[in-house]
Amino acid sequence: MTGLAEPSEIAPAAAQQRTLLAGALAAREPGRLQLRFRVAVLRRYRERGAQMQRTRTVGRVALAGRWSLDLGIAPDGTVHLPFAEFVARLPEQEWPHWIEHLAAEPFSAAFLQMWQAAGACIDDGETQAWEL
Repeated sequence: MTGLAEPSEIAPAAAQQRTLLAGALAAREPGRLQLRFRVAVLRRYRERGAQMQRTRTVGRVALAGRWSLDLGIAPDGTVHLPFAEFVARLPEQEWPHWIEHLAAEPFSAAFLQMWQAAGACIDDGETQAWEL
């Protein structure tokens, strides 16, 4: 057993993600959206004596008297939690550590650069037809 979810568990997760996104959009609450991190982010806390519990698909990390986080464990072994929980429960001084372990999605780097810098101009070639 690898500790990873079976392929049959991936399709329901995709449906749940669509439902989560629809709910976040309807409520205008982006804090419900999930952030995803490589599981190595947790090593630091194990070394610091954090209480760590998990099942196959959920876990908790707690530094007694300081903070705790409940995490989902994805089929690929990454961990995830809602943005709102991340900013509300994890001390800000821990954020850079988690950012270093972000499990990046396959986004367009050019689009992200454009979106982050108002007025940015990205030249990545001629326009193309959509291949749908």
